[in-house]
Formats: sequence, structure tokens, C-alpha cells
Amino acid sequence: MSSLAFLVTELQSLASETRRKHPDVREAAEKSLAILRSSPEQATANLASDGPQSDDLLRPVFMGCATKNAKVVAISLGSLQRLIALKAVPQSAVPLIISTMGDCMNQGVDIQLRILQTLLSLITNFPAVHGQLLGDALLLCFRLQESRIAVVSSTAAATLRQLVMFVVDKVVDEDRRDELTNSDKIEAVLPNGATAKLGPSAHDAYAVFEDLCLLANSEQPRFLNLESLRKTFALELIESVLTNYHDLFRKHAELLLLLQHHLCPLVHKSLSDRPNFPLTLRCTRVVFLLLKQFSLELKTESEVFLMLLIRIIGAESSDADPADSPQGHQTRPLWMRVLAMEIMRGLCSDAELMRSVWDRYDAEEGGSKVFTSLITALKRLVTERPQLLGVCQQMFGVGVSTHPPSASTESVYGLDVGGVAGMVASAASATVSGVANMMTSEAGLSVQNSAMKLQCIDQLDKADSPPIPEAYLYLLGVQCLVSLCEGFATFTAPLYNSIMVQKPRSAGEPVIRAPPALDLSKLPPEDAATRQLHTVHDMVESGWPALLAALSFLISTNLSDELFVDVLASYQALTTVSGMLGLTTPRDAFFTSLARLAIPTRVVSSLDSYVPAEPSTPRTAASAISESFGVSLPGTSTQPPGLSERNMACLKVLVASALFLAGSLGESWFDILEALQNADYVLTMKGARPPGSSKRNTIGPGAGSLPPSRSVSTSGSTPQLAASGSSQSPTSTQARHPLLADLDPESLQHAIQRLFDASKNLDDNAFRDFVTALCKLSAAMIGMQSEVGDSLVADNESTDELASSPGLSPPVESAHRRRVSGIHLPRTLRTGDFGISKLGGVAMLNIHRLIYRSPDIAWDPITGHLLSVVRHPHAPPTIRTQAARVLDDVLVVVPRNISTTGELQPKVQRRVLDVLAQQVIPDSSVSNSTTVEIRRMGLETLHQILQSSGHTLVVGWETIFEILGSVCKSAPAPLPGASSTPSSLRQELGKNRPPPLVYLNEKGYTSLVKIAFQSLTLVCDSLSSLSPEHLRLCISTLGQFGRQADTNIALTAAESLLWGVSDSIQAKRREEDKEPEYSALWMFLLLEVLGLCTDARPEVRVGAIQTLFRTLQLYGATLSLETWDECIWKVTFPLLDSITASIRRSSAVAPKDEVSTTATATAADAPDLQWGESKILALQSIGAIFQDFLTTKIMLLESFTNAWEVFVGHIQDSWLHDNRSITAPALRCLEKAIKSFSAAEQLKARTMEALEIAWRACDAMGGAVLEQGPSSPGATVSGSDHTDVKPLTQESLMVYVDVIRCTRSVGRELRDGEWPLERLTRLMVILKGVLTYPSSPDFRPDVDALNPVQSVVMEAVDSIELTAPGVASLVLRDLSQYATLPFLAAFDVQAAPPPSAASSTFRPPRTAAHRVTYIALSKKAMPLLVDHFLRFKEDATIYADGTIEALFAAYSIPIKLKYDCPAPSKFGNDQPLWKTATTSFLRIIKECGPQVRKLQNDIPPDRIEGIWRQVVDTFRGGILADCSAAEHFPLDLQEAEENFDLALVASLEIDIVPYLGDPSVPDYIVSQLARVLQQGSRVRTTEDDILPPSPSSLPDSPKTSSKSKRDRFSKDSEKLEKFGDGSISMGTTATGRFMPRERFAYWCFDLLFLICSDTSKDQIPSRKRIAALSIPPLLERCRMTLVSYVADESLRGNLPFPRAREEELLYVLRKLLALKLWPGTLWAALSDSPSTFSSEQPAIDQALPPSELIADAVKRSTKAHLFHFYPILCEIVAIPRKTPTAWVISAAPRTAAAPIETGRSTAEAIDNVTSEGQAVELDARVLVKECLKEVGRELGVGR
Repeated sequence: MSSLAFLVTELQSLASETRRKHPDVREAAEKSLAILRSSPEQATANLASDGPQSDDLLRPVFMGCATKNAKVVAISLGSLQRLIALKAVPQSAVPLIISTMGDCMNQGVDIQLRILQTLLSLITNFPAVHGQLLGDALLLCFRLQESRIAVVSSTAAATLRQLVMFVVDKVVDEDRRDELTNSDKIEAVLPNGATAKLGPSAHDAYAVFEDLCLLANSEQPRFLNLESLRKTFALELIESVLTNYHDLFRKHAELLLLLQHHLCPLVHKSLSDRPNFPLTLRCTRVVFLLLKQFSLELKTESEVFLMLLIRIIGAESSDADPADSPQGHQTRPLWMRVLAMEIMRGLCSDAELMRSVWDRYDAEEGGSKVFTSLITALKRLVTERPQLLGVCQQMFGVGVSTHPPSASTESVYGLDVGGVAGMVASAASATVSGVANMMTSEAGLSVQNSAMKLQCIDQLDKADSPPIPEAYLYLLGVQCLVSLCEGFATFTAPLYNSIMVQKPRSAGEPVIRAPPALDLSKLPPEDAATRQLHTVHDMVESGWPALLAALSFLISTNLSDELFVDVLASYQALTTVSGMLGLTTPRDAFFTSLARLAIPTRVVSSLDSYVPAEPSTPRTAASAISESFGVSLPGTSTQPPGLSERNMACLKVLVASALFLAGSLGESWFDILEALQNADYVLTMKGARPPGSSKRNTIGPGAGSLPPSRSVSTSGSTPQLAASGSSQSPTSTQARHPLLADLDPESLQHAIQRLFDASKNLDDNAFRDFVTALCKLSAAMIGMQSEVGDSLVADNESTDELASSPGLSPPVESAHRRRVSGIHLPRTLRTGDFGISKLGGVAMLNIHRLIYRSPDIAWDPITGHLLSVVRHPHAPPTIRTQAARVLDDVLVVVPRNISTTGELQPKVQRRVLDVLAQQVIPDSSVSNSTTVEIRRMGLETLHQILQSSGHTLVVGWETIFEILGSVCKSAPAPLPGASSTPSSLRQELGKNRPPPLVYLNEKGYTSLVKIAFQSLTLVCDSLSSLSPEHLRLCISTLGQFGRQADTNIALTAAESLLWGVSDSIQAKRREEDKEPEYSALWMFLLLEVLGLCTDARPEVRVGAIQTLFRTLQLYGATLSLETWDECIWKVTFPLLDSITASIRRSSAVAPKDEVSTTATATAADAPDLQWGESKILALQSIGAIFQDFLTTKIMLLESFTNAWEVFVGHIQDSWLHDNRSITAPALRCLEKAIKSFSAAEQLKARTMEALEIAWRACDAMGGAVLEQGPSSPGATVSGSDHTDVKPLTQESLMVYVDVIRCTRSVGRELRDGEWPLERLTRLMVILKGVLTYPSSPDFRPDVDALNPVQSVVMEAVDSIELTAPGVASLVLRDLSQYATLPFLAAFDVQAAPPPSAASSTFRPPRTAAHRVTYIALSKKAMPLLVDHFLRFKEDATIYADGTIEALFAAYSIPIKLKYDCPAPSKFGNDQPLWKTATTSFLRIIKECGPQVRKLQNDIPPDRIEGIWRQVVDTFRGGILADCSAAEHFPLDLQEAEENFDLALVASLEIDIVPYLGDPSVPDYIVSQLARVLQQGSRVRTTEDDILPPSPSSLPDSPKTSSKSKRDRFSKDSEKLEKFGDGSISMGTTATGRFMPRERFAYWCFDLLFLICSDTSKDQIPSRKRIAALSIPPLLERCRMTLVSYVADESLRGNLPFPRAREEELLYVLRKLLALKLWPGTLWAALSDSPSTFSSEQPAIDQALPPSELIADAVKRSTKAHLFHFYPILCEIVAIPRKTPTAWVISAAPRTAAAPIETGRSTAEAIDNVTSEGQAVELDARVLVKECLKEVGRELGVGR
């Protein structure tokens, strides 16, 4: 139905209604109907155009309204409404209509509602209504709005909103049409006092809005005739206008002035006054609009409002009525803060607005820092009531205590989760129950529980504030913060992507996968986007501390998953925005905070000390309390420490952010990587630590399989503490936010690995930063670990045990812990270092960078760090080994990936080898198993490189050799002050000495050498490619390997490989142009081999020495003299020097102060013997060289004399100091060389000089021998120069003599003459010293035959030409001494050297003592002396110089010793030495007498005296020798022995006595002989008798003290004290001791009688002299027999005498009876000078008294001896008892076998009437009578 039809219906109703009461109305209505019906369109048009019928049409309406009838009025208004809808009302009627409605306004509710409808229709259908008319219309609405009827009021309010909107909308339309002329505009006075012309609609809007502002401010309106209006409604209208027409306001300055001058002060005042919820609500909404839409135009006002809101936000909340507070304006009610926060949330979600705020206020100098204040206020807001928000237990991790024992152990850093927990804990109760309550689900924040269903700002219908959840305010704060962060990210990220990632690329430029941060300075400054980016940059730079503080607090509170994700996303947003904009400090701060959130410090620190709980022992005080009280505390779970789901979410964001910003992180990588390290630690750490757990290989991009994690997700058994009050289960199937997805440890580890894998996408600079940070992290961790390890680990070898012992872990809050890292030593010892592990994978992914980029990009940082770890002496061994493994993997791969052969190849190869060298070559003295293992790995790497890439190596050979040689370097020197050890002594060796093989780990050292040697063998297989310099290095390295402990390696190096190098050099040496260079190289090779010649192992030494001299012999003939000179001086002699030095040091180390046991002595001997063998080999080889090349090469050298002197000096030094196993070969070497001189006839002068040098050395060596002479066997002479000379062996002495003989023989060949006497004398002295050398350890038997030394000495003596003057005497004298050696110098060889012997060669003790006897030498010398004497017997020199005396003295010793002489043979049946001596002596004596007499004029008298004195002394020794030993011989042997001794008596008679009487022989010598015979003739001895001297005293004076005994041996001839003494001594009945050889005594007696008798008729003067000097002993001898008989007989009575005494008595009486003296002999004997008067006595003095005269005459008688014994004879005759009788053989030898015949009388015997051999009986008395008769006859009685 159309409006017109409605109008007709309305008019009909009006007519019907007024039919009765108001006919006029009815009529008017009917008239109107008629008009309408007649022409509806025309009627309508007339109305609209105010035509003639308009009044008629409108009249019924106005009249109806005037009736006051409610129903009529209603119908009328309805009609009017229809008319207006039909636009059938003329403009002129509008005032009337408004006035009419004003009149009807007091009608009922329906009327009022109709009026409102009509007004709305009127104004909207008549846009031309302006000014006052419009005001009147609006006034009607305002009045109705004030109705108390709610429906009217609300409808009026709605109508007003529509009308006001329409009014403003007309302005929009007016502006759009822009049809007004200046005249159409209305002038208006603006609030600032100015005027402006406005269009009608604009003026209306201005007036209405101004009145609304005035009314809201309780001021009088200027346009509306309205006294007042509810402020809330006014503000609602204002809000509506501003909400819909903010753009219009910006275009109209007058409207903006209204905002500025009216609205803003109004709102500010309202907000500042006492809070009223409805008003404040609306004001706040207006403020929001103003800030949202007009912040640019209302800059200052916006600043004020913003600061006001910030103050409201920051004010403390109060739930009390402000009126109740005296300072109510100071305390904001909660709802007011909520309102402010709600609009602030809206503002914060407008990122552009926030940027504008920064630009307008904060960016300007002196600005009010609105944004900064806002951030601060929000931060304060969210943190003001932590107890309300609770604590998210998940953020602490799982399995750790949330309550530290003391605050001091917590980090004070504000962003630490622990710090947040501290804040929460301090706000809550400190009691256990309080903590437990705090952790309930009541505390927390979630959208479901904390938000309002309708936000407070929208609750316009409330007169009072609605109930607001306590946490709602903080939820708004969270949302504000989240919105801000999202705003930053949503603006920055697209720009960053378009600028940095999707920017156009030039040809060849790679795709940017990891772009750097934006550099705003390089963007176009005039670009709006650039300015905006600058703004965001500044905003983040300024606000990040507060944002970070707020977010870090919130994320650790009890947020729901939704809010947690929002906060975490804000973290991520701020982190990435900071990174994109290049804000390193905030970016790093957010990363650090994320790291702390992702990996709580306590999880890291607790994990290492975690031990699975044992019920028996509570581990903490808290657990003890819980056990005691039966309560369970949070944080005391026994599950292993680990990461919660939220920790892992934070870790996921951390990794994602780092991955996104990878290209721009720079130095910040360090903290990120550190966090990732901790994450890896926690994710891979096992809760329980089983002992001996295997280490995990973490090298390479994949890092192997991932072990079980210790993280615990919320879907497990851990109770969910987040999302308080949420009915949502975490296990629900709803889709989770991406940030909470894939939070299992494996996924996270893969994400971490992806971050490292992304390193290949980084540009070079970013990669360098990444790698540098990774290295720095690793270095920091290793530095920390080594620092802790220094105090914990005494020995690096025990670190595995340490790792498995929880008791040695550092304390949880160790002072060594870094800011984030809590990883300690034991952990990394088990699993290796995170940084190193990842570095290996990164390096493998970026091999191209290592090769093709500048070294400072990747190579230097990676290898530098790995090397620093490898070479860190205090780093844990496992870490060092891990670093070495990673480094070696890189070094092996790099050479294989070099695809070019240009300049890059040598550079890369050089880099690889230099790094490898630093790994292998140690930089300190510290050596342990770890160092050895690292070096071993490096050497294996080198071997792999050589195997795979060795053929491509163009540089670095010197490095390779240095690497290989480094394993051969010696161990560090001992600490200062340490006692001398073998190693320290050996370090003093020269350049070519081998290093001491001292290593801490022998097994490790061996493996190093083996691996290195394999590489060296590879190198030696391709020697042809090496330059001379490299060959030189190769030789040196081979030399070093030759010194190593592995004998096989050393031998291979010394013999095989070096020989191969030598061949290679010789092959190249054939080329003429290269000959000098390669000759020098070959010489260098010799010197290197020389160094091996003194290796500690005998096998290596021998091999090297053989190689050296084999080389010399092989090429010696082709060598120049210059080369030979070099070989002599640089090879041969240094070899001897080195070996000798080694031997000396080895000897010096041997203990000298202790006598070793057999075992230790043998062990100590071994090295010396082996060194000795080496020196022997060297000497033999040198000898061979001399033998082969002496005459052809060596003697031609200018330095030959010096060389020879040095060579001989070495031999001499060996003689003086070397082990004696060396001495003999050394001398043989010299002998060989000396023999070689025989072929050098053309170089006679040099040869003689050389021989002279050799003799001087022999002389000096002989001096050393002589110093250890026989005076003290086995001891050295103190103070000599050679006190350290080792005992010389017999072999050495023998060879020494051979050298002397060789020297003499060669010299004699060249000189053709004997040595001078002086040198021969020295020679004989030396030979004697050799013979008598007492200290040899290897004496051979010398009894049956000469030992070798004695043989060569005798040969040497035999070789002497004796014809030169004095030589014969020299030889005879020395041979005489040789003959005496068995008796004077024999000695027992010591069983072992005495402790004082300075010898290092200890022999095992012999089972029996060995004696050096010299017996064979004596047996050889004694006959030889005879031969030489007989040869030179006519040479007066041998007599004149005492030689003969020495010879006789030599013979006298064995003759005197007789049976005390040593046995002449051990196995043979040789003649006893004394017999040999006797025989030889008698042979010489036979010739001596005549020669002395013949040469007496040429012999000095004293020499003659000496000769005869020695002769007599020798006979004395033979005659008086002790023969008691023979008593035990068989009788036939005793007889034979006596018969042999008869030769002595015979020789005396034949060879001595005829010459002894010469005048040249002194008297005492003759007397001595007589006394000897006297003593030899004794048959019996008594105590009173003089015993013969003991054999031991024979050479010296008799050891008797009696004067009589001394006198008997004085030089004065013995005289008879009294002629005819008849005194009888005291007798005795003692039998006495009978001499063993009775027959020999009688032979001596016979001889004594013979020399005193006149039997011999030759040489009568001489014999007379002898007789005169011999009679006294004879008479004394006879007297002793006679007197003792007489004296004893008187005592013995009838006791018979022993047979011997009776026979002796009878023999004496018989001999006395038969003796016939030379006339005057006895007289001469009794005179003062027997010799003078022996031949002729003075005449008898006739004047003497008769008795004296008779006596004098009697003394001259031939029977004077009987007169002498006359008294005794008388005594015998007078004996009354029977005198002794005996049967004797007349004039026959006294042989036992002769038969005794009887029947002969004594008288017959005396008268010699019996024939020879007849037995006769002799009677003493008869014999005495015959004697007396003879006396009588001599006196002439009976004549």
C-alpha cells in the first residue's frame, strides 16, 4: 500500500473520529479527501510546491492536532507523517508543523512517540530546514528525551541521534555538491573568537555540535533553546557524531575548533573529576575516538589525553567509593582503570597510531615521551599483582626445586625466571601452605576466566560499574602488550621481506637465503616506508626494556595456553623485529630472555648433580621436611630435571627466531649458541648416570641418533598448572597453536640441527660471525672446564673416573658458572663439547668456504679454535680428543675437494699441512696420554692425506717432515734441582746424539712412531719428486726415526730407507751439473747416519755403523780428497766421539758406591757391553777404512798428521777409559793402520811421524798400566792422572804389546835399526808393567805354559836386538825380574772388584779364587837367562852394572825357598822351580868365576864384592834351605833330592872355592861361606843353638836380636876368642831336634874340612886364604859336638846317646884326626888379619916365654887343631863309661845300601889298612887317644 493510500485512510479516520465533537475538523478532513480523490498526484504536487490547495490539504491535520483529543491528535499526526512521507508538505508549512507538534507534545505517550516519528520524517525529508527551525525541531526531541517515560526518552534519544547524524550528514552532502555561493553562507563566530562563513548545513552542524558540547559541560547552549541536557546523553551524541563523521570533522576547521575548545576540555575535566561510571564511561569512549581519529589534528589534546590515560592506568586500583576517601581523586576505581585499559587496547592494536604517537611526542626533543610512558605503565600494571597471576611451574622446568635455599644464589638479573619466581614468592606467604595455596588453580590468567562477556566500555546502560574479574585488568594489559608487539611485526616483516629478500638480483648473484639486517641509512630517506621503519626502530629501541620486563614476567605467570602463545609470539615478534631493524641490544636481550625461559638455569645446574632418589637418604632439607610431616612440596619431585612443554615452546621460538635472523646475528650468535648448547645438554642428558657410560659421537651434520630426552611434556604425568580454571584438557583433540605443536625433544633437536645446517645459507661475513661465536662458546666452556678441572682433576688420566663420580661435581651454584651456562666438567667429559661437535658439522657443510673463500671467513676461525682446544694443556682429555677428531675430519676432506690446480691448490695444501703440523707438533713439555692420542690422530690424518692426495701435493713437504719428525723429539728436561738421572745426563750429548727415549706413555709413543713411520715410508716411495732441500729434510727425519724406541722402525730407517735415499742421491749425483749439490747432500746423509751410530739400541747402532762404512767403502774410491777429509773429520772421528761420550755417560750413571748383586751387575753390564760392541764395530770398520784407503787416500790429505794424531788419541782414550771389551779391538784397529804403513814407502817421512805419534801413545798407555802396578793389586795409585782407568784385560794387554811390536817392526823396516837404549828401557819398563799388571779380570792360567800376555811380552823381549850397548844388561835385568815374579808378585785374583775400584764392568764372582803365578814365565826366563849370559859372559858391562848380581839374586829366591816354591806345573811333571833355578845358577856360576877373574880389571871392586856376596848368599840359601818338607817324601825321593843338592856342594868345591880366595873378594864373604857350611853341617839343634834363619827372611838380614847372632853375620871375619878353650858348658838330657838331611850335613862338613885342609894343591895362596878364614867356623863346629857330648854325658850317666850324636862324635873325632892344615893357617886365623898371614906368617919370636913360644909354634902346625881341642879330648878320654862306637865304611861314600862288614878294628880303620868300602868299628875313646897321640907326635913325644 502506498503512502497516499495510507494518507487517505488516515484522513478518513480523522473525519470519522471528529464527526461528532469536532465537525469543523471533519469537514476539513473530508475536503482534503475530496481533493485527494479528485486528483491525487496534482494534490500532492500542490502540497509540495505550496500551491493553492496546500492549505486545504493540511488544514485537517493542524485542526486535529489542536483539538487536544489524544486520539484525534494521533490520527492527525499520522496523517501529517504520511504527508511528509509523500513530500506533500510545502516548505512554508514546516514551521507550523513544528509549532503544532510542539503544542501536542504534552499529550500521551503515543502522541509523543508519533511526534518523534513525525519530526524525524520531517527533518529527513526536508533537508532545507536550517537554523532556528531546525533548532526548534531538535528542541522538541530534546524535551521528549527528558521524559520520564522510558520508551519516550529512549525513542527521543534515538531520534535525536538520527537527527543529529542527519544534520551532520547534510554537511557531507553540502560539501560534496559544493553549490553554495558566498551569499548563501552564514557567518559564525568560532570558539577562538574568529568568524567564519559557513554553509547552512555546516552552520547547523556547527551550532548543534557546539550546543551539545556546551550542554555536556553544563553550559548554556547557543543554538538550542535548552536549559540543560544529561551529560551522558550529550556525550553519547557527540560520540555518535565523531564515530561516523570523523572525516568530516577533519575537513572543517570550525568543527575541529569545537573539538579543541569545547569537547576536549569537557572530557578532560570529566575524567579528572570524581569518577562517575556512566559519565566516565562515555568520556572515555569520546577520548578513544578523539585519539583514534584526531590525534594528528589535536596533537596537544591527544598528548594530554594519552598521558591522562597512562596516569589512570598506572594509578592504584580501589574498589571503595571514591567519595569515601578523603583523597578520592588520587585513587582510581578499578573500573576506571579497566575503561582506560580497554580503550588503550584499542589504541595499541592500531600500529599506525602508535607509530604516530611516537613521531609526535617521543621522537621530538623535549617531548613528553608518551609511548615510553605507556610501555612503562603497562609493564608496571602487569607486574603489580604477581600473586594474582600466579606462577607457571612449567617455566621452571621439571624435576627441580622452585625455592632456592637462599636469595644469594639467585641471579639478580631482572629477566631471570628465577627472579620472577622470587617476586611471586615474596608477594605470597612464605610458609609451605602459602606456597601451596598460591600454586592452586585460582591464580592465573586466561581469556575464559579473566575476561568480561561484554567489555566494560560497552556497558552504557549501567549506572554503576559492572562486576569486573580481578584479573581482567591484567588480561587487558597482556593484550595491549601483545597488540603492540604484533603491530611492530606486521609492519616490519613485509617491508623487510620486500627490501632484503625479494629485491631484484643482478646476474650471477645468489639467492639470498639468510639476509642481513636492514640498514636504514641506505634506504631512500624521503620514502614514507623508510620513515616508518625509522619510527619502529626508535620505538623498539626505546621501549624494549619495559616490553621485555613485562613479557618476561608474564610468560612465567600462570597463563592459559592461548595467552602463553600470544606472549610467546610477542617475544618472537620483538626479537625478529629487533633483528630485522639491526637493533642488536634489544635483540640480544630478547634472545637471552628466551634462552632463560627455554632452558631454566636450575634445570641445567640440577641435572648434573641429579642422582635418582634413594628413599633411605633425603637429598635436601625440603625433602627431609616433607618426609617428616608427610606433606609433599612442589618442586621436590624425584623425576629427573628436564624441560617442560612451555620451556620447549620457548626453545622452539628461540631456534626459529635465530634461524630467521641468522644472517644478521653477528656476535650475538654466542649467547644463542650457548643457549642451544644448554638445550642440547638438557635434551640429551640422561637422568641417571650409569658408570662407564659410553660417549656419544656428536660430530657431523646429522649428529647421529638422538638419545632419550629428559624433557617432560604436559601431556605426560606432570600435572598441568597452566590455563587455570580451564575445562580444556591438554590432551583434547582440538588443533593446537603452531607454537605448541611438535614440542617433543626429537623435533626440537632436529630444529636445532636445522639451524646449524642453515649455516650453508649464510653469506661469508655472517658465516664468519657464526663460526666465530661457536668457537668462542666452545673456548669459554673449555676454559671454564679446565679452570674447574685444575682444582678437581689432579691427573688428566683419571677424568673418566671423575665424570662417573657425582660426589666430585662442582656445586650447583658454582662460582665458575657463566651467566647462562651451567654445564660443568663431568658432563662434557662424557659427551664432548657441544661447540666442537657442531663446529664439525658446520665445517663439513661448508667445505667450499674452507677451500674457496678467504681464510679469515671460515678456515682460520674453525681450525684456529680446534687447534687451540687441541693444544690446551689443561682442557679435559675427551674434549681435546673430540676437537682433534673434528679437525682431522676436516683436514682429510679438504684436499680431496680441491677441483682446480691453479694458485689455490698450493695455498690450500699449505693451510691444511700447517694446521696439521700444529696439531701433531707439541708446543710444551707437558706430555700425557691425551696429547699422545691427539698426535696419533693427526698422524693418521697425515697418512690418509698422503694416501689419497699425496700425488697432488705441490707444497708443504717441509711441513710434512716437520710433522713426522715431531714424534721423535725428546721428552722435556727434568725439573731444576732434580738429581742427576740417566735422561738428564744424556741430554748433554752433542747435536747428533739420539734423544732420550723418555715418554710418559710408552704404548702411546710407540703408536705415534708407527703411524708416522708409515707416512714416512710412503714419502720414501716417491723420492724422485723431492727437491734437494726436501731430500735433506727427509734424511733428517729418517735419522730421527732411526733413534726411536721401536727397534724395527729404527732399523728400517737406519738401513733400508736411508740406504734407499743414498741410492737415490748417488743416482742423481752422476749428473755432472748436480754433482756438487748432491755430493753435499750425500755428505749430509752420512752425518745423519752418523747420528744413528750412537743410538741407544745396539741393533740400530750396529745397522747404522754398517750402513755408514759400507757406504764409505762402496764409494770411497770415487771420493775426492776434500770429501775424504770431510769424512774423516765429520764422520769417522765424531762417530768415535759420540760413542765414547755415550759410554762415558752410561758408566757415569752406573752406581759406584754399592756392590751390586749378581743379577743387577749383569743387568748393568749389558748396556756397557752393547755400547762396547758398537764401538768395537766402529773401530773395526775404521780400521778397515784405514787399511783400504790409508796409502791411497788418507795419507795424501794435508790434515793427515792431525787426523792420525786424533785417531791415535782415540785409541789412547779407549785404553784409558773404555770398557775393556773395547780396548783390544781399538788397539787392533791401530795395529791394522800401523801395518798399512809398510806399503807407504814413498811417504816415509809421514810414516815415521805417524809411528812416532803411535809410540808416544803407547808410552802414555804404558804409563796407565804402570800406575796400577803390583804394589797393591787391584788398587789404583792415589793422586795419579788415571785413577779412573778401568782394569785392563789380558787381551787388551796382549794387543797392546802387539801394537808396540808392530810399531817397532814397521819402524825398524823403514829405519833399519834398533831403538835407542832409552826407548828400549822405557819399553822394558812397560813390558814389565804389562806382565805384572794386577787388575785384569780375565787372567789365564800361567803355570804349565805362558799365558798370551806373557807369550807376547817374551816375544817382544826376544825381538830386541841385544847387541847395542847396554841392551843386554837391560834385558838380562828384566828377565831376572821376570824369573822372580812367581815368588815376589804372584797374587790371587779378586773374586769381584773391590768397592773402591773405579770400574763399571762387574763380573760375576768366581766360584774359586784364581791365582796369577808367573810360574811358566819363570820357567821360561831362568834358562833364557843362562843363554843370554852365556852369550854375553865376556861382556864386562853385565858385571860392572850389577846385572849379574840381579841375575843371581833372582836365582837365589827359588833356591832359598826350595820346597816353599810354588808347584812348577798343574797338569805336567815339570822340574821344581828351585831345581831349575839351581841348575841355571850352577851353569852360570861355572862360567862366572873365570870371567870375573878375567875381567876383574874392568869391573869395579864393589861390583866384584857384590857378585861374590850374592853368590855366597845364593849358596847359603840353597844349603840352609828348609828341607823339613822332604821328610814326608818316600826314601828314594829323599835320597834323590839330597843327591841333587850335592851339586851345590860340588859347585862350591869346584866353581867357587878356587876363585873365592882371590884378593878381590873380601874376607867376610869367605867367612860367610864357611859359616854357611858350618850351619849346613849341623846334624842336631838345641834351644841354645843358633837356628838357621827362616826362608822368609833369607833375602834380608836375619831377624834375630841376640848380639852373638848378629855378630856371626857381620862383615868382620869370625875369630877364635881363645886358643884351646876347654871350658865345658852345662849339659842337658834333652835329645834336641835332629836335622832332616843328615847325609847332606855331612857333605857340608866334609867340604868345610876340605877347604880348611891342604888337600888341594892348586892355587895354594888362594886356598890358604880360604882355609885361614874358614878354620874358626870349622873349629867351632867341632867344639860344639865335643863339648856338648862331654857336658851331656855327665848328666845322662848310663843313658845312651842317640845314634846321630854318637855318629857325629865319632865323625868329628875321625875328621879331626885325619885333618891336615896348611902350615900356619890356624896362626893366621887367630891373627888380626887372617888373609894377610894366610900364606906367610911372621917368624916365631924367640924371645917369647917357653909356653908362649910353644904355643906360637903349635899354632903353625898342620895339627894345630888338635892342640886346640886338647882339653876336651882329655875330658873325653877321662869319661869312665863306655864311649860311643860305630861301624863305618872306610873311605867310601856314605850310602845306605853299602853292606857293613865286621871284623875291622878301629885302629885298622885309623891306619887305613882296610881297603875302601870295608866296614870298620870306631870307638870314640880310641879315636881320642889317637888324637892325643897325634898331639904328642906333633910335639915330638916319642920321637
